[in-house]
Amino acid sequence: MEPFILASQSPRRQMLLTWADVPFEVIVSDSDETFPANMDLDEVPVYIAKNKAEAVHKKIKLGYPQHINKHIVAADTIVVLEGSVLGKPANKAEAIASLTALSGKTHRVITGVVLIYHGKEYTFSETTLVTFNLLTLDQIEYYVENYKPYDKAGSYAIQEWIGVVGIQSIQGDFYNVMGLPVSKLLQKIKQLEEA
Repeated sequence: MEPFILASQSPRRQMLLTWADVPFEVIVSDSDETFPANMDLDEVPVYIAKNKAEAVHKKIKLGYPQHINKHIVAADTIVVLEGSVLGKPANKAEAIASLTALSGKTHRVITGVVLIYHGKEYTFSETTLVTFNLLTLDQIEYYVENYKPYDKAGSYAIQEWIGVVGIQSIQGDFYNVMGLPVSKLLQKIKQLEEA
């Protein structure tokens, strides 16, 4: 497989590509992660991932000529509860509020993926439903204090303590909740290689 450029500093995405034996290098996009207020929430992660991919593509053209022919993968993950996006918490209080809102409920985790392959852009998204048990305030505070989930959409990582203790069920791709639907990405790459 040809090496990819991963337009993300997420350690989870890097770990997932490593597990899948996908060769890659990281170039961080530094792109804006905001989105239009009236945008359909299902379109938001692809929109943000597209901004990341295009920013890295531009960066490569300007300063990394050795990477000009490499393919680019960008992704963005959002957590949607009852029609609202739960972003990355700014502080402990926000993290506790997010997890309190998720407690005992089902939410959607949507990851948008953008692949720039031989100069052409391909996009897709994956949705997983996650249901939390009822969490006590003690559990929530313990998790936030010990795991500091400030860089995570929805204030949690499924592969950490909260996932083991607090998640009742998931419907869909587990790795999507970690930040990248790797299986779907590899299927797409395979299709493009064989086209």
